[in-house]
Amino acid sequence: MTTFVHRIWAPALAALTLALSACGGGGAPQATQAQTAAAPVLRVDGWTQPAYNTASVGTIKSRALDARPVAVRIVLPALAAEKTAIASGPGPQLIGLARDVAATRSAEATRSQWAWKPTAAGGAVAALSFTARDAKALRLGVSVEALPGSAVLRVYSQAHPSQVYQISGQEVLQRVQTNLDAGTPEAEARLWWTPDIAGEEATVEIELPAGTPVAAVRVAVPRLSHIFEDLSLPTAQEEALLAKINESASCHLDATCYDTYANQRNAMARMIYTRDGLTYLCTGTLLNDANASGTPYFLTANHCISTQASASSLITDWFYRAPTCNSRTLSTATTRRMGGAALLYASDSTDMTLLRLNDTPPPGAFFAGWDANAQGLGTSIVGLHHPRGDLLKATFGSISGQSSCASSGGTQFQCVGTTGNFHRVTWTQGTTEGGSSGSSIFKDGTHVVGTLYGGSSTCTAIGSPEFYGRFDVAYNAALKQWLGASSGGSGRSPVYRFYNSSTGAHFFTTNAAERDFVIQTYPQFAYENIAFYAYANPTAGQSTVFRFFNTGNGAHFYTINPLERDFVIQNYPVFKYEGPIWYAQTAAGNGAVPIYRFYRPKSGTHFYTINPLERDFVIQNYKDYQFEDVAYYAWTAQ
Repeated sequence: MTTFVHRIWAPALAALTLALSACGGGGAPQATQAQTAAAPVLRVDGWTQPAYNTASVGTIKSRALDARPVAVRIVLPALAAEKTAIASGPGPQLIGLARDVAATRSAEATRSQWAWKPTAAGGAVAALSFTARDAKALRLGVSVEALPGSAVLRVYSQAHPSQVYQISGQEVLQRVQTNLDAGTPEAEARLWWTPDIAGEEATVEIELPAGTPVAAVRVAVPRLSHIFEDLSLPTAQEEALLAKINESASCHLDATCYDTYANQRNAMARMIYTRDGLTYLCTGTLLNDANASGTPYFLTANHCISTQASASSLITDWFYRAPTCNSRTLSTATTRRMGGAALLYASDSTDMTLLRLNDTPPPGAFFAGWDANAQGLGTSIVGLHHPRGDLLKATFGSISGQSSCASSGGTQFQCVGTTGNFHRVTWTQGTTEGGSSGSSIFKDGTHVVGTLYGGSSTCTAIGSPEFYGRFDVAYNAALKQWLGASSGGSGRSPVYRFYNSSTGAHFFTTNAAERDFVIQTYPQFAYENIAFYAYANPTAGQSTVFRFFNTGNGAHFYTINPLERDFVIQNYPVFKYEGPIWYAQTAAGNGAVPIYRFYRPKSGTHFYTINPLERDFVIQNYKDYQFEDVAYYAWTAQ
């Protein structure tokens, strides 16, 4: 049997002394299945994310209106109406178009646009405002060639300048380095896509730390994504936006009406991502692993995200659904995460992609269970998805067969035969649309067994087939190395980083409680997110990293060398020994990469970075820092 169907998805177009312990906060739940080396794990149940003290630190900040710099304005004309008409058809779920920006196309062109002003901390700040007439929202593609890790980037609307999205330079550099390490072409790898800012204007602001020459900064905004669909998170009082969140087809069933699947609903997220300046909507699912490690594995479709650059641009909206059955309003529990993801696996053979989210999922999110056994004909399934980016919907049906599917060009694909890597699904209630792509089907409503490729089902033709990549095939091909491992996870913990604007030094900790104490108590310490990963507890093959506090200058010193530790204890009484702080390696291997160390004689402080881009910026632009080569080896991922 051969079926030609239209795809319903977007194609891949003062001193500080702290007495807190160094242990990490919170423990992962126990695995839900007994595991043995002889028996592979083929089925895992789900569990709910608790409110760990390791939860992500908020990136939306409030600030006084008079704190913002005057922004240089760059204006683009409105798009022709026919250019947005592509989104109204049955094909790709495209919501934003790429637009080149001539005025800031390169670092050289952008240099003349910045209007740098001094800050009270001794650094400099400047901002650029971009307007695209009639846009519903904008994402700015910020090209980063050279930027200090302790810079602060802010993104906001001039209409609402007191609420800003804030990210450290070192986190942006991490995204760029991840793209480069994945083999992404240079120009694309260096693009950091800002969150979508509602309205036709978006401002990007850069604040540099003291001692950074503004001429050393090489940043541009060569393009932006002009979003013509309203992605705002509306309230019940915003009638105009209520029509937007209810624009999917009339036969869709409100997932909030089915409390039997309350856990599975909390595993789903609406996805927004950008590729080549084009912005799309899809759906993804948070997955558990065999050890219930809490690692945020996220499953979606290959035709949604198939590159690291797209994964880095990912925004996820959690609990994006109605608060009560058929209320047709958006729940106030809706939560957004904007940290992107690491691409672990992508294959068109099952149209399946596995990501690891960079942000911790919100409390209450559900790590869905899965079943890697082959599924028989007639298996009852439930689909959960965001058609056209709408509130979460439910669809009911069964597996009616298997097929082999492949793209036949454009927005079509061909499915043939009665065997293959895709489930053929027949619905009895509901359907899917653009934006549903990548969503999961749950066997008997409990365990993931497939992700949506596409199909021809509509409200007037519910019985037409839909095709879902087979989870069991993808699992046996590759996913088991992440989801089915019996080792209990890596055991590595994030090491958080701060920049002390008073001393120009950095502070690191693996302790989330200590992190939060510093954020709440010491405003001169700017939180710069996760710097790298190490082991929080003694682990075979790892060596101890020791921490000292310099009572003279308020800075901390870290070393993995016991001889250096003993020398400091014996000869520098100004250094207070704080004991073991985490565990890493003295040599490469096991996926570990170098942590580079610098010494600044005039302040008596050290600086550490795992990022080669940041290392090179320091070497080239901070001549008072002496490069001391590799300090030890740690990890860029958990």
